[in-house]
Amino acid sequence: MQAVKKIVKKLYILILRSYAGPAMATFFVVVFVLLMQFLWRYVDELVGKGLEWNVIFQLMFYASFTFVPMALPISILLASLMTFGNLGERYELVAMKAAGISLRKVMLPLGMFSLLISVGAYYYANIIFPYANLKFRSTLYDVRQKKLALNIRDGIFYSGLQGYVIKIGKKEADGSTIRKVMIYDHSQAQGNSKLVMADSGRMQQTADGSYMLLTLYNGTNYEESAGRSDNQKLPFQRTRFTSEIIKFNLSQFKMTRSDDDFFKNAYYMLNVQQLGYASDSLGLEVDVRISELRRSLMGYYSNFTKTTLSDSLIRTLPAGTEAMKFENKPASERKNISSYALGMARNAKGSFEYNRQLIKEKVELKARYDIEWHRKFTLSFACFALFLIGAPLGAIIRKGGLGMPLVISVLLFVAYHVISFTGEKSVRSAVTDPWKGMWMSTMIFLPVGIFLAYKATTDSTIMDAESYKLFAKNILKKLHIKKKQTPSDENIDAV
Repeated sequence: MQAVKKIVKKLYILILRSYAGPAMATFFVVVFVLLMQFLWRYVDELVGKGLEWNVIFQLMFYASFTFVPMALPISILLASLMTFGNLGERYELVAMKAAGISLRKVMLPLGMFSLLISVGAYYYANIIFPYANLKFRSTLYDVRQKKLALNIRDGIFYSGLQGYVIKIGKKEADGSTIRKVMIYDHSQAQGNSKLVMADSGRMQQTADGSYMLLTLYNGTNYEESAGRSDNQKLPFQRTRFTSEIIKFNLSQFKMTRSDDDFFKNAYYMLNVQQLGYASDSLGLEVDVRISELRRSLMGYYSNFTKTTLSDSLIRTLPAGTEAMKFENKPASERKNISSYALGMARNAKGSFEYNRQLIKEKVELKARYDIEWHRKFTLSFACFALFLIGAPLGAIIRKGGLGMPLVISVLLFVAYHVISFTGEKSVRSAVTDPWKGMWMSTMIFLPVGIFLAYKATTDSTIMDAESYKLFAKNILKKLHIKKKQTPSDENIDAV
């Protein structure tokens, strides 16, 4: 008995090791691919801004954490397919069954490990993911707001410095000496009233990089005084110089870090408790808005019926009130009544459209909070559901490596992702309830996984790939025989 337990223990360790390698490799490969896609998407906003390496590393580090919800399920699916595919290809599953170890016991360690991953995925989605998303969004916002680095090119007007437009004829190989300098000074917001032209110059930055000192040689300052009237005669000043220093403030090129509190109230930055509280608050606001809209419309309707009497109300009036009918009133009074009624109808329509738009925005925002609330749980169930599908399918195909398992896992994950995206989009459009849309993919894949796991543990023929080949051959054989038995056109003509 002790020997059997030791064998089973070693078997479990072997299976876990076989599973851990492909799972970790797939996870990091998927994260790396998604990270490269992220860099390709935002490359235009990262290049040319003179970002420090630690800022770029920090942005990529936090971005990689946001890709975990997509990388984790597909890594579990592919690893389970590869593990049981290798076991089936090497006939190790057959040997285990011959030794009296059922497939249920073989799947037990990986099943428990997948449950632990699912629990960890919930805590990750509830605690780590909101913090990483907060840091990633705030850092990306600061990077996108940062101006391009100072880059003055030959023969091109450069307006990156606030209040100045600079053009240089040529920049020497040392990177600091410049020729044929032209500077328009707009710092006083008076148009092109100041112009500096010089034969040469030298650009230098201060030690802390806060300022740029532009030393000009052999130039002329042109300045025209600005006046309030076009007919007013104003002086024009021209000053020559042999050397002049202009100081530019470069603080606008430094990246300023935003306060995280500015982003932390967004729906993708909150945990389960905060999302639930926000969703309930928005639900109360929607109910209040709907009640106010109903009271407003009832008020307009009440005022309208008091102002203009309908035919049904005329019948209830006593005799001698025919003059109160609309068609019996003078033309001027009928015009005033029509104008007043039309104005009230327009006001009612405007109030309805305004409140309807506010309610629509609140409902859509509430749906986004509900989506994020359910997403905290769907990730955990997705990991376990994809394991239940991957492990039996690995025993079905009996193929290891990265060939067939990779193709099947990608197809299954794409199907899962499409169903999830479709459900999420229907929730955002208020077509279906949040729990239906967000759990649609899980409700489809989890029963399939349970069915496959049941068939695998009961040694059903559904787990035998040869049975499918034999079934296909029988179908083709029957179709071939049926085709032969069909009379030809010549036989029909002879008859």
